Parts: sequence; structure tokens; C-alpha cells
Amino acid sequence: MSLTKKSLTKKSLIRKSRAEKSLLARASAADEPVAKAATSLSGDLVGDHGVGVGVGDGVGDGEGAVTGDRKLPLLALLALATAVFITSLTETLPAGLLPAMSADLRVGESATGQTITVYAIGTALTAIPLTAATSAWRRKRLLLASMAGFAVANTVTALSGNYPLTMAARFGAGVAAGLAWALLAGYARRLAPAHLQGRAIAIAMAGIPVALSLGVPAGTFLGRAVDWRAAFLVMTALTLALLSWIAASVPDRPGQGRGGRTPMAAALKVPGVSPVLFVTLVFVLAHTILYTFIATFLDAVGMGGSTGLVLLVFGAASLVSIWVVGAQINRRLRALTIAGTLLVAVAAAALAALSDSTAVVYAAVTLWGLGWGGIPTLLQTAVGDAGGEHADAAQAVLVTLWNVAMAGGGVVGGILLSLLGPASFPWSVLLLLVPVLLVVLAARANGFPTRREGAA
Repeated sequence: MSLTKKSLTKKSLIRKSRAEKSLLARASAADEPVAKAATSLSGDLVGDHGVGVGVGDGVGDGEGAVTGDRKLPLLALLALATAVFITSLTETLPAGLLPAMSADLRVGESATGQTITVYAIGTALTAIPLTAATSAWRRKRLLLASMAGFAVANTVTALSGNYPLTMAARFGAGVAAGLAWALLAGYARRLAPAHLQGRAIAIAMAGIPVALSLGVPAGTFLGRAVDWRAAFLVMTALTLALLSWIAASVPDRPGQGRGGRTPMAAALKVPGVSPVLFVTLVFVLAHTILYTFIATFLDAVGMGGSTGLVLLVFGAASLVSIWVVGAQINRRLRALTIAGTLLVAVAAAALAALSDSTAVVYAAVTLWGLGWGGIPTLLQTAVGDAGGEHADAAQAVLVTLWNVAMAGGGVVGGILLSLLGPASFPWSVLLLLVPVLLVVLAARANGFPTRREGAA
């Protein structure tokens, strides 16, 4: 190497060292929120040991630091998407297997339906305390533990002939889901360069519509063709394969140091967090009321035999929504959230007023999927942005409220069905989305800002 090249290399290293020291002075812990803050201040990403890594230099710290090729780690993100798929499908799978499960467990279908409710309760009750208790765990270790929990819970569910044991297994699956939901969005963010973090979350969250549109019908078909227990055993096999995939392909990230853990109350005081959490609670409640009882609603309008096709249309539209949101979220989070709310509202209005037309129902379900599909990504990104250094705590609260809303949707929907009939479902969605839209519009400074920090 020439003297000139050596001199240039030395100067480059000195400049990089100074940049790292400056970054370390601003961020002493290597957790996700601090990495995010450091990213916005210096344009660098923080590696596992707090070492500044330039986005363009391709230098890592040897332990899973984000490297500088400015590309998404697709293999790792697809593993996270599969984890989301398993988490979502494990929750909803019993919906298509209720008659067979009820017969084997010797209880009524309404009682078997509570296997979904107890899952949501398990998540809601344990997401915050377990997130706090495991905040110092390395992220890969925590993800492996949560997926192993699903493998155990689904195996017990498949082998159980006892209703209380089945309910206990479903509650355990909900606990595993609480850990997974609080972890997955933040993990996806930390695997991606700053300018692609929204897209990384969109890829990971694509597992939700795939589970709802393809996983539930496939599980229902398998349960009818073979046995309902086979569907849960296939879930176990898929989870075991995913554990190997994660171990081989997903980079690790550190947890929070003891000094970096955030009380949940502190996260709620951060400007912008509360509006996002309110929107999450009410939007998910509105969606769940209609989605949980969609078969009942379709039966009432003379389309009871088309439930599978309607759900397939909804899922396909949701996948399109995920793609659009992933491509545009970095620059248009606010506009996409408003658009999603309006699309679901228009769909609800159409179902409420014009459901006697089959074509209108399919068009409305398409709009519903286009509006809803990207909402999980938008809300998780919004709460992470608003939370800043308290992002992990804010995510845990969001997960809890999400599952409270899911459990509440079943309860509220059941009450509406008893008192007003299935025609009340779309009207209730429309009514609930009014405050959602107003809060999103009002939170233009914090929560759903007109411009995201660091947006390219």
C-alpha cells in the first residue's frame, strides 16, 4: 500500500473513531430506542455493543450489527413473518374447527369458542409484565423461547381430550403470543437500515393477512379431511422448522440494560403515544366485531355459503395493502393511516346500507381488506416512533390493548347480535371509526405526524 493510501486510511479511521465517540456520548446503551435516537442524530446505526456503524461502510461489530449495504435482510425478515403467521394462526385456528373440537371435548360450541377468548386474555394479562421481566434478554433468545411456547401449547392442544387442559394450553399459547407481539415489530426495525425500517415491519406483519386468508381456510380443510388435531400438529411441525430457521438465519440483538428499562407509566406520558394507543384500541375493537361474526353476517344476507371466498378476497386485498404500506410508510404514515380508516369506514357503510347486493358485499370486503391490511404495521410503527427511547414499553402497552380489543370485540359483538341482530355489526364499525379518524387528524404533531423523523 502506498504512503498516500495509508495516510487516507488513517485519516478515515480517525474520523470514524471520532464519530463513534460522539455517538457513544449520546447513547450509552445499545437498545433499540437508543439506536433509533442515535440514528436520527448522526445517520449511523448502533451495533450490539454500542459501536457506531456507518450505513454505507459495511462494517459490523461481529455480532449481528446492521451492516451498510442498505438492503433488507429478507431471509431474517421472512422468518419473523413466519413467526407472525404462527402467532396469528394459532389464535384463530379453532374458529374453523369448532364442531369437531366440541364433539371431542364434550362441550358446546360456545364453550369451545372460548379457546380463542382465553388466548387473547392470556396475551392481555401477561404482555406487559413479561415484557418488563424479559427486557434484558437478548432478542433472539426471547424469540426462540416464545416460538417454543407455541410448539408446546399446540402439541398439548392436539393431544388433549380434556376441556380444562385444552383451555390451559390455549392460555399458555396466549402468554407466548404476548411475548412475540411485543418483540416482533421492534426486532424487525432493528434488523433494517433506518430508511427501510417501516418496510421491514411491513414484511414481518405480512404474516397476519396470510394467516387469516390462507391459514384459517387451510386449517379448516385439514381438520375436516383428516382430524382437527392434525391441524394443530401441523402447527407444531411448522414451529419446530421455524426454530431451526431462526437459529440459523436471524441476527441477534441485545435487550435493555437494567438502567434502560422503562416503566409503562412513563411511556404513556410521552407525547403522541396515547393517541396511537387510543386508535389501536378502538380501531381493533371495530374490526374484530365484524370479523369475528362475518359468517353470521353473511348468513343473514344470504351469502352463508360464500364465507370462505369472502375471507379469501379480504385476505388478498390485505396483502395488497401490506405491499402499499411497506413501500410508502417512511414518507406517508399519516396519510396511509387516514386512508386506511376511511376505506374501512366506506366498506362498513356499504355493508350497512347495500348488503342485499352480492357485488356490493364483495366490493366492500375488498375495501375493508385494503384499509385494514396495513393498519398493524402503521400502528406499530407509529407507536415506536412516538415512544422514542420508551418504544419497547409503548409496544408492550399496544400489544395489551390490541388483545383487550380482540377479546372485547367478541363480547360486544355477541351483545349486539343478541340485542340488535347481525345488521348492527357494520353500523357499529362505522360509529367507532368516527373518533378514530378525529384522533388521527388531531395528532398531527405527535403520534401521526405530517412528517416522520429520518424519512427518506
